Amino acid sequence: MDYQTSRQHRAQTTRKAILDAAVRLTREGGFDKLNIRDVCAAAGVTTGAFYHHFSSKEDLLTQGFSSLDAYLEEAMGPYASAPPLERLEALVRSYAAYTEDMGWQTMALYYTRRLSDPASAASLSPNRYTLRTMEECLRELSAEQVLTPERTPAWTAEFFFRHFRGVVVDWILHQGGYPLWPKLEQDYALFEAAFRA
Repeated sequence: MDYQTSRQHRAQTTRKAILDAAVRLTREGGFDKLNIRDVCAAAGVTTGAFYHHFSSKEDLLTQGFSSLDAYLEEAMGPYASAPPLERLEALVRSYAAYTEDMGWQTMALYYTRRLSDPASAASLSPNRYTLRTMEECLRELSAEQVLTPERTPAWTAEFFFRHFRGVVVDWILHQGGYPLWPKLEQDYALFEAAFRA
């Protein structure tokens, strides 16, 4: 591994350690009580390293979506060679697990931050792992003529993503008062039937 690659790897590892520590501490005590010194101590990094990656505590929320993609990418590893419908279901199930694990309060803060910060539009990027994976599955299903040809895989992936994000917002409004996966599973089954050829 050359110097540049090694340096990039260390930076990614540090950034992930900070995000993971922040998520863990937020779950334990809430975001209001979170402070940067505690995050750095839990992540095993200096405050200088923190500020190299994040401009503030609030920036953790703005950039928080990247930890979802990292979580999903890891969770999807065992499904790499699974049929596309099975991969899609695993993706949605993992999305629900991550969201519930974060807790409704943390997710509420995250969405509030996104709504108040124009820079958070990056979380809607088509390059995100979650959206790309969903679209890849739908492309395979389209090629197998399983999906209706009336909508493109890209349009369908964006539709699913918007809907599932809306379900999470509803779950937040209900203060996490119902299990997320059964609701998403029910909607997923409905969409699967509606978009079949």
